Amino acid sequence: MSTPPLVLASTSPYRRELLARLGLPFQVAAPEVDEGALPGESPDALVRRLAEAKARAVAAKHPGALVIGSDQVAVLEGQVLGKPGDHARATAQLRAASGKAVQFLTGLCLFDGRNGTVQVDLVPFGVVFRVLSDAQIEGYLAREQPYNCAGSFKSEGLGIALFERLEGDDPNALIGLPLIRLVDMLAKTGVPVL
Repeated sequence: MSTPPLVLASTSPYRRELLARLGLPFQVAAPEVDEGALPGESPDALVRRLAEAKARAVAAKHPGALVIGSDQVAVLEGQVLGKPGDHARATAQLRAASGKAVQFLTGLCLFDGRNGTVQVDLVPFGVVFRVLSDAQIEGYLAREQPYNCAGSFKSEGLGIALFERLEGDDPNALIGLPLIRLVDMLAKTGVPVL
């Protein structure tokens, strides 16, 4: 039996780089899904729903494929931190996170287009920020400009210097694609990574 095509339902270069680490051939497709939260929706429910919605949207255009959907939010003191989009919002996010714990929740979905089965999971990962001065925040933002990253940092770059410690099972979850859990999901569909 041949391996079905693997499709990443994301245009994120960070997720693409992570998936490439597994050494499996894959395609990338934009999911075109409204990422807004539903009224009263918890962050956990939001990322699970969006990961599955992204996978299903792409699966509709790639029959018979295994489609990976992923979505992530950062949560600080019960509030979701989105992608800042600009310098002022990034500065505000990093000031708010200074000296505090931020929880990253990543929804992960593997949709099997051969039989319609779906695996969906939530992978949490926490970071504790150092106490940051305004000068440190400005210096960091000037160097990395992480305006398209939830929480206003790139942990795979200089952003790692913002943290006092990391808390979780899979550091890849922090970047947006929990590879340890994905390997388990792929194995259940008959696609061994090793």
